[in-house]
Amino acid sequence: MMQSVKELSSILDKLASDDVFRAQLVNDPVKALASVGITLSPEDVPEEVSLPSKAEIASDRSELLNQLESTGTMVPFLLSGIMAAA
Repeated sequence: MMQSVKELSSILDKLASDDVFRAQLVNDPVKALASVGITLSPEDVPEEVSLPSKAEIASDRSELLNQLESTGTMVPFLLSGIMAAA
C-alpha cells in the first residue's frame, strides 16, 4: 500500500534519528512498521535486514522521498540497506 509523503517523511525522520525504532526494525520489521501504521507481509522482508546509516538517510532524505513516492516500494528498499545510486 502506498504511503503518503507525510508518512514517508515521518518514517525517514525516525530512521535518521531514532535508534530504538531502527533496532526494532532490524529485529522485527513487520511489528516495527505496524507500530507506525504500515502493514508489511513477512514475505516482503529481505532475508537479511540491514538499514542504511542514519547519516546516509539524513543526507539523501529528499532524494529518497522522491524515489519512494514514485515507486511505492519504500519498505523492501529501506530494509535491504541498499541506497539508490544518485
